[in-house]
Amino acid sequence: RKKTVSFSSMPSEKKVSSAADCLAFMQGGCELKKIRPNSRVYCRFYTLDTDLSCLRWEPSKKDSERARLDVSSIKEVRTGKSTETFLHNGPLSEHLAEEAAFSIIHGDEYQSLDLVALSADVANIWVTGLRYLLAHPSIIGGAGGGLGSKIRSEWLAAEFALVDEDGYGIVSEDVAVTTVCKLCPGIKEAKIYLMNKLNHINKDRKLAEVTREEFQEAFCELCTRPDVYFLLVQLSQDRECLDPQDLRLFLETEQGLSLATTEGCWELLKRYEPSAQGRERGLLGLDGFARYLQSPECQLLDPEHLGVCQDMNLPLAHYYISTSYRSYLLDDQVHGRADLGGLIKALQSGCRCLELGVTDGPEGEPLLGVDYGPDISVTIRSALEVVNKYAFLTSQYPLLLYLCHRCSPGQQRTMAHHLKKVFGSRLYTPDAQHVSLGGRATTLPSPEQLKGRILLVGKKLPPEEEGSDGEVSEEDEEIGGGGPLAGRRMTIPGEEELGVVLVVPPPSQPRKLSLHRELSDLVAIARTSSRSFYAQRGSYKQTQELPYWTMCSLGEGEAGRLTSESPEDLVVFTKRTLTRVRPSSVRLDSSNPNPQGYWKGGVQLVALNQQTPGAMLDLHRGRFTQNGGSGYVLRPAVMRDEVSYFSAHTHGCVPGVPPQTLRIKVISAHNLPKPQGSGAKGEVIDPYVVLELHGVPADCAEQRTRTAAQNQDEPMFDETFEFQVNMPELALLRFVVLDDDYIGDDFIGQYSVAFECLQPGYRNVPLLGLAGDPLPHTSLFVHVAITNRRGGGKAQRRGLSVRRVGRRGREYVSLRHTGIKALDEVFKQAGGPLKEATDLREDAQCSTAGFKDQCGLPTVAKLKQCIQSLATRLQSPEGAMGAAMVLREGYPCLEPQVSLSEATRKLLSAYDTMISAQKQLIENADGVQERIDQVHREGMDLHEDLSRLCEKEGLKGRKLNKAVESFTWNITVLKGQSDLLRGAKMDSLDALRQLALACEACGLTSSSSSSNSFSTAELHYSSHPASGRRSSTHGN
Repeated sequence: RKKTVSFSSMPSEKKVSSAADCLAFMQGGCELKKIRPNSRVYCRFYTLDTDLSCLRWEPSKKDSERARLDVSSIKEVRTGKSTETFLHNGPLSEHLAEEAAFSIIHGDEYQSLDLVALSADVANIWVTGLRYLLAHPSIIGGAGGGLGSKIRSEWLAAEFALVDEDGYGIVSEDVAVTTVCKLCPGIKEAKIYLMNKLNHINKDRKLAEVTREEFQEAFCELCTRPDVYFLLVQLSQDRECLDPQDLRLFLETEQGLSLATTEGCWELLKRYEPSAQGRERGLLGLDGFARYLQSPECQLLDPEHLGVCQDMNLPLAHYYISTSYRSYLLDDQVHGRADLGGLIKALQSGCRCLELGVTDGPEGEPLLGVDYGPDISVTIRSALEVVNKYAFLTSQYPLLLYLCHRCSPGQQRTMAHHLKKVFGSRLYTPDAQHVSLGGRATTLPSPEQLKGRILLVGKKLPPEEEGSDGEVSEEDEEIGGGGPLAGRRMTIPGEEELGVVLVVPPPSQPRKLSLHRELSDLVAIARTSSRSFYAQRGSYKQTQELPYWTMCSLGEGEAGRLTSESPEDLVVFTKRTLTRVRPSSVRLDSSNPNPQGYWKGGVQLVALNQQTPGAMLDLHRGRFTQNGGSGYVLRPAVMRDEVSYFSAHTHGCVPGVPPQTLRIKVISAHNLPKPQGSGAKGEVIDPYVVLELHGVPADCAEQRTRTAAQNQDEPMFDETFEFQVNMPELALLRFVVLDDDYIGDDFIGQYSVAFECLQPGYRNVPLLGLAGDPLPHTSLFVHVAITNRRGGGKAQRRGLSVRRVGRRGREYVSLRHTGIKALDEVFKQAGGPLKEATDLREDAQCSTAGFKDQCGLPTVAKLKQCIQSLATRLQSPEGAMGAAMVLREGYPCLEPQVSLSEATRKLLSAYDTMISAQKQLIENADGVQERIDQVHREGMDLHEDLSRLCEKEGLKGRKLNKAVESFTWNITVLKGQSDLLRGAKMDSLDALRQLALACEACGLTSSSSSSNSFSTAELHYSSHPASGRRSSTHGN
C-alpha cells in the first residue's frame, strides 16, 4: 500500500460547533477556486461582509462594487459537482474533489457561481453558513444564534447547576470532567484535563476550579462533532435543531425508511434528546442527533439480519454452514494439545460443524486429539458432554459433528456408546431418516426439519456388507492423498506471493480403516473424497445416487484447483452434495485460507481455525452475521436453481443477476484507541481507513483514505469511494483502520459486513478488535448509497447501475448458440423481447437520472428530494406555485400555471420525459415479460430431452459440455431478465405514487385535484405489492 500523509485541513484550531463559527470564518475569508464554463479556473479570495449582506472576491478586473454577490439574490446552495459547469467540463471536472465542490445558484435566471474549496471541511463551512443566511434573512446586517444553540446552552447550564452544590457558579475540575464524561460517553478524560489546563494557563488562573462558562466552552469544543453539525444544519433549514417533520424527511430521503411516521419520530426525539426543553418542544438538538446517529438504529448492519431472516426450509446443501477446524487444539497443528475451551468458543460463535479428531486412549477410553498423559489429555466423553451442553445455546439449527478417528474397533464401540448416551434423542440416526423407495431420502432435509438435532459425519460401511466390523478406505486428511492430482505442482491459495509450491505425491496403496458396525450405523452423512466429484464431472445429470447422504471432503489445495479449472462443474456438484474444504497441512501455525475463494465455488463448509484471529476469520464472521448468527446462510439463487449458470471466476456481469454501484463516503472516525503494543512508538497515531470488497473476481477491489496525521483519534476524512458489485449476494465489505507508520502499519480496528446487510444513508460502523470483540465507543461514520436501490428498512429491490447512454451505444444481453437445432430455434424467439425489455428499463432509468441532474441532485437522490427542489423554483415570492399536478390517465403530470423561465421549463420537460418513460414501462412490461417467459417454458420443456437431443446432433466430449453450458446460460438469462422487468414495473408504479405524494406535500396539487381523486390514484399506484424481490429500480 502506498503511504500518504496529509495534515489537518481545518481552517483553525477551534472546532466548528455553531453557525456563528461558520459566519466568523467566512468573514475572515479564504481562497476558493472559481470554475468557469470555458474550463478556466481562477483562484480568488472570498469574504463575507461584516453585516452579512454580500460576498466579495479579489483580485478581479471588475470594480469592487461589481465583484460582489448579494446574499438576498441567492436562490439555493448545492453541494458537489451538480451544475452544468461541472458536468460538462470533462477532464477538468474529474480532477476536482466532489466533497470540496459547491455551487451558489443566484438571480432570476438561476445562474451558478461554481467554487471548489481547498478541502471538504472548508466547503462545508461555506455551504453551512450560506444556507443559514438563506434560512435566517432577519440576521443579515447583524448576528444571531440559532434556536438549537440556545436550547443547548440552557441544557448545559442546567446540567452544571446539578453538580454546583453551593450555587456559586464554580465546581472542581474533577467534578467538571466527570460531568462531561457522563454527558458525552467515550470521550477521553485526558483530553478534558489537557484543555482545561491550557485554558487556565491562558487566563493565568489556578487549575482547581471551573466556571459555568468554561464548562460550556469545554463541552462545545470537545463534544461537538463537526460532521454531525454540518449535517444537522443542512436538514433543519431554519434552525440548528430538527422537529418531527424534519426528522421524518431525513429518515425517508436519506435513511431509506419510507414507512417512517410522525409519531415514530416523536418517540425517537424523546428517546435521544438530552434536554428537557427540547423534548417538551419537540426539537432534536445537536447532541440528541449525534446520540441517534451513534445508536444501534443507525448502525451499518440492517437490524433485520440480527435474527434469522432467510428461508430455512430448503435442503441442507443450499446453505453455507459455519465450520470449525480442530478448534480444540491450542498452539499449532502438530504439537498443540486439546482443550475444551476452543470447542465452547466455536459453539458460542455459531459454528454448526465441529471437527473432532479421536485416537485410542488408555484404559479403553478414546481421547480427543492425541495422548499427552493422564493430567492434560481430554477424553472424548468429556468433549461430547461439552458439545451437548453448548450445542444449541447460540443456534437451534442442526449441528454436524465431523468425526476423524483412528481407533481400534473396541474403542469405536465405546465411542458409539458415549454418543448414544450423551446425546440421546438429539442424535439424528439413519433409522430416523424418511427414505424413498430407492432406499434413502431424495434430498437432504432442511435446517428447520433438523432443528435441535446432532448429525454425525464420518466413514460408513456399505449397507450390503455383513458382520459387526468391516473395512473402508481412509483418505488422508491432508493434500498428500494423491488421486487425480498426483504429481502436480500446487500453490496454496492466498500464499502465491510467498512462493509456497507443493508437489502432490503419487498415491500409495489405499489405506484401510477397520470400522465397527455400531459406530457406522450412527453416521448420518458419509464422508467421501474428491473421487465422488470426479465421478460426476462432465455429466449434466447426477449419476446413480448412493444409498446414503454424503459429504465430499477436499483439501485446500485440491479445492483451489477445482475452483480454478472446473468452477461450473463444482457449482453443479454442490447443488445436491455437501462439500467441505479443510486448511492445508502446511498451515502448521493454524492460519486460515480465504473462505471467499471457496464460497464463490459453491462450497458449503469452509473449515477455519476459529482460534486464530485475522482477516479470514473477519470475513467468516461477516458472512454468518447475515442470518442472525445462526450458522446457516442461504447460498445465491444461481447456486440453487436446478438449471442455472454460474462460474466462480466470472470477470463481468453474472447472467440474470443485476449489478450494483456501491458508493461509500468515509466521513470520520471516533474514539480511535492506540494499537495494541504501540506504547514504545509514542502516543501519536496517524490513522487511515482501508475499504476491501471481497467477492467474485470482477468485484474484488481495495481503496484507502488519506492518512490523518497529528495524533487524530477523531479524524475527519470526507472521502468517497465507488465499487461495482456484479454479484451482490456473494460480496463482503471490510473496513480496516490502521496506524500509518514507517516501521509497519499497526491494526486499530475492523468491521466486516455482507453486502446484503448494508443499510443506506448515514451510518455508524462499530469497530471490532483483532479477536472480534467490540472496541468501546469506537466507530466510523459513513454514508452509503447503492445506485437504484430504494429504502424501506430492508432495501429489497436491486437494479442495474444508471448509465446514461443512448440506445445506439446500449449493450444488450444475448443468448448463446447451443449447437442443437431444436433448442436454438426456441431461443431465437427471445431476441426481440429481450431487447425491448432492456430498452424499457434503461429508458426509465436514464430519464429519471436526467431529471435528477436537472434538479442539481446526484443519481442516488430520492424523487421526493427532486420534487422539493422543483417546488422551490416554481414558488413565486408571494408563495404561489407556477405549476400544478394533474392526473392524466392515472399519471401525475405537471401543468404550468404561469409563464416560466427557460431553466424552469427545461426542468419540467425533464419531468415529462421521465413520466413518459415510466408510462411506457408500466403499459408494455407485462406483454414483453410473457414473451420471455414463454421462451423460458419451452426451453425447460426440452430440458428433459436434452440427452436425446445431444445424441441426435452427435455431440460428445467438449462439444457436449459446451452445449449444456450454453443451455444453462440461456435459461439463467431468460429467468433473470423476466424478474428484472417484473420488478422494474413494480418500482415504476411505486415511483409514481411517491411523486404524487411528494407533489401534494409540496403544495403542487391543483385545486381541481380533489382529495378523493388523489386517494384513487394512490390506491392505483400501490396495487402492485413488492414483496421480497430483487429487481431494477430507479433510486426513488
